[in-house]
Amino acid sequence: MAGTIAIKNGYVFDPLNEINGEKMDIFIRDGKVVKELSASEMKTSRVIDASGMTVMPGGVDSHSHVAGAKVNAGRSMRPEDHYKANLKKTPLTHSGSGYTVPSVYKQGYDYAAMGYTTVFEAAVPPLEARHTHEEMRATPLLDMGGYLVLGNNFFLMRYLRDGDMEKAAAYVAWMMKTHKTYGIKCVNPAGVENWAWGKNVSTLDETNIHFEITPREVIKGLTEVNETLGMPMPVHLHANNLGHPGCYAITKDSLKIPDGVKTKQNMAVEWAETKMDLSRDRSVYLTHLMFNSFAGTTWGDCESGVKDIADYINNKDHVVIDSGCTPFGEATVMTGDGPAIHDLYTLTGNKWSNTDVEMECGSGVLPFTYLKSNPVHSLQWAMGLECLLLIKDPWKTIMTTDSPNGGPFTKYPEVMTWIMSEAFRKQTFSECHKWANDRSELGGINRELSLYDLAILTRANPAKTIGMAHRKGSLGVGADGDVTVYNINPQQLDANNYEALLRTFRKAEYTVKGGEIVAVKGEIVSLPEKRTYYSEVHVENEREKEMLVDVKEWFRYYTLGFANYSTPEKYLANPTPIQVNSER
Repeated sequence: MAGTIAIKNGYVFDPLNEINGEKMDIFIRDGKVVKELSASEMKTSRVIDASGMTVMPGGVDSHSHVAGAKVNAGRSMRPEDHYKANLKKTPLTHSGSGYTVPSVYKQGYDYAAMGYTTVFEAAVPPLEARHTHEEMRATPLLDMGGYLVLGNNFFLMRYLRDGDMEKAAAYVAWMMKTHKTYGIKCVNPAGVENWAWGKNVSTLDETNIHFEITPREVIKGLTEVNETLGMPMPVHLHANNLGHPGCYAITKDSLKIPDGVKTKQNMAVEWAETKMDLSRDRSVYLTHLMFNSFAGTTWGDCESGVKDIADYINNKDHVVIDSGCTPFGEATVMTGDGPAIHDLYTLTGNKWSNTDVEMECGSGVLPFTYLKSNPVHSLQWAMGLECLLLIKDPWKTIMTTDSPNGGPFTKYPEVMTWIMSEAFRKQTFSECHKWANDRSELGGINRELSLYDLAILTRANPAKTIGMAHRKGSLGVGADGDVTVYNINPQQLDANNYEALLRTFRKAEYTVKGGEIVAVKGEIVSLPEKRTYYSEVHVENEREKEMLVDVKEWFRYYTLGFANYSTPEKYLANPTPIQVNSER
């Protein structure tokens, strides 16, 4: 039960309040940050002495694959993944296993041990939403939500092709409420539908079969629908041709499509106090930029195209990206981009799984290992870090590994240390294939991000980007009492001592969730209640009724009845709807 807690004498990094290493106290009452505690409250408060330590808001991961059918497929198809990482049962915690795709209990404990308190599942197929919510509900400690995959949805492709934006918006609103999801995810727009017939699309203006709609039309249409509805976050875009040499060009052109679309975030929420404006100012959130940034024409001449895209983003204000870093070692590639997985299978010959989710989307899963000795893998490592170091404004970047695609989220400490320590990058360069240096810009970058920058990339900007900064990603009055304390004295920080940074980031000194201490030096000590967020989007009743006539007519092609399609709130842990466009 959340009571009162005081975190004293720490060096606080809270970018949304423009606090950069100021020595100060943080007070929490009933799960929320407050300005101060009374003398009587202080007598009964739990006190954390953070003297000589770094204090940040709890970590926010805005893009991770942690729940749902494809994640569970990754768990079941990789028995070899489970004996590599095991967790014993304790009087408080469950047992668990899994390295790249940990079991639901283990992933909650692992995130909390590193200082993370909020994680959003990056791709929820509508037909698999119940399954996804069951796994999110079983994941302890983390506040969660999910993005609904809509870029190849039969109904949306019809409406967008016909220019019926009102029905398209009504459908998206209904789907968010029906499946208790939070934002729009668009994967390989118009291409995944082709994959059901063994085909793909390769340009922004190539029409797909049956629906005769182009990726350009899907991206433009979904962006306009998103802003018409006033959604909390931008459209979350996974661009076409991902993971192929030369794909940087179509990625850059895709980012141009939402340029000029006026953002409109329309949420009825209580906002925490911050100095920065929390309203959303980006119209597109590009995911795992690294995988979308290959230049060249073949794997023999491929090189990094990150700089070209970074130069574009540096001169535009409508784009935010997450990096999709690859920190070497074991990974499990899983994505809604079925043809991309098939192409990877033909390259590697690894075991794989591929599925079509009827009338909605598809996905694929494949085990993978990133090797320092491999020329392409070494290049990918460099490209992932370029995504965070070549884009000048940290408010346009979010640190991820596209877990578990580039590597498991438990490798975040390595990524954090690489972007803060040029010495660590040079050490890794010395172990890599020479392509990492020869075919990327990374070797010429001496930029080292600060703890303030890190707080932006891992807390403030993920929360702001997805519209959760009204309660996450800051330590302002009214924010959730989610806090990470790292045993790092910023006055004595030595980026050359990267081993010390690695150790510290792997196990936070304290993780506080909703005003309760949940982890101490990586050990889970309590299991407070969690929340599941979703967007309850409002549109005119007549528009929804007209749209549902179409949906019910086509529902005879589904393998389940219309009445069983929705996800009841009982599948969610402490369901917390965000009212969107509520004045309608």
